[in-house]
Amino acid sequence: MSTTNLFTPFNFKTLNLKNRIIMAPMTRSFSPNGIPTDDVAAYYQKRAEGEVGLILSEGTVIDRPSSSNDGNVPHFYGDQALNGWQKVIDEVHAAGGQMGPQIWHMGIMDNHHSGWVPPVPFEGPSGLNRPGFNNGTTMTEKDIENTILAFGKAAADAKRLGFDTIEIHGAHGYLIDQFFNPETNLRTDIYGGKTIKERNKFAIEVVKEIRRQVGNDFAVIMRFSQFKPSDYNYKIAKTPQELDSWLTPLVDAGVDILHCSQRRFWEAEFENSDLNFAGWAKKLTGAPTITVGSVGLSGDFFGAFAGESSQPASLDELTRRFDRGDFDLVAVGRPLLSDPNWVAKIKAGKTEELVGFSKEALSELVL
Repeated sequence: MSTTNLFTPFNFKTLNLKNRIIMAPMTRSFSPNGIPTDDVAAYYQKRAEGEVGLILSEGTVIDRPSSSNDGNVPHFYGDQALNGWQKVIDEVHAAGGQMGPQIWHMGIMDNHHSGWVPPVPFEGPSGLNRPGFNNGTTMTEKDIENTILAFGKAAADAKRLGFDTIEIHGAHGYLIDQFFNPETNLRTDIYGGKTIKERNKFAIEVVKEIRRQVGNDFAVIMRFSQFKPSDYNYKIAKTPQELDSWLTPLVDAGVDILHCSQRRFWEAEFENSDLNFAGWAKKLTGAPTITVGSVGLSGDFFGAFAGESSQPASLDELTRRFDRGDFDLVAVGRPLLSDPNWVAKIKAGKTEELVGFSKEALSELVL
């Protein structure tokens, strides 16, 4: 099938994209003490030169003492880190690209294998990373208030530096997702509850504060996942009705684009329909959506961490679903880690030049 439609423009608020392909956010840990280096800037610039429509940065943490479990994950606060990000966006723009930082708070985490630990204990809605695993403190309402403000400040700084959008990380078992999840949000105050509609409150307040800081015309993306790293089959929303009660209030609060993370984009989200996560999100909310999950490769991302390699795979099913109108944008991860020119090669039909993915690509910034 032709990929031509993936190379049509997409215009929405501050986004004026040359095509529908997004570089997915992928943690790289190449920013010593949280400061992005010149190599980080060159890494993103190469993807802009390779015709990526929109680059979403690796997760970059907000100004909370234990927002990260890795000393080499970039910060999105403090003069040194923000100066580093200024160079990143300037070089991406010089190469004709557009970009947004993914702003992040990890919440309750496992201790990092390096032995690095934050200066204070991890924080989360109930001290839990997953059922039975308590590795931090329960946030007070004041902690929650200050965290909401820190998300807003990071978004305001992104706009001030000249970024074209921001993405809020609300997926994959990190802080916002820990509030969504009934197994990690055991609170009995206004930030807890038996239903996803109740447990949505923290995320909604984050979105409202970000919108207050950046205004109505700045594009805001939010990333979601049903699965958790501790349970790939987990579903927060077990029915379309529950998905609607989860996502629609966040769109109403100010999220413009829904980034719907799943392990394999071709898998149906619910029974009796072949729509994937992004397809259902668009159908229910009417908002533009991003699909992601093993696009262009034979294996999934979590297999990569286990040392599994992947080979290039057909885009026919992706384009079938895109042409049907299931989603508006497509996020690509590992192919762009290994090859900054992946998009240009797809556009030119040079599929014979595509390279696979191996775990070695995780250990360097491929330029």
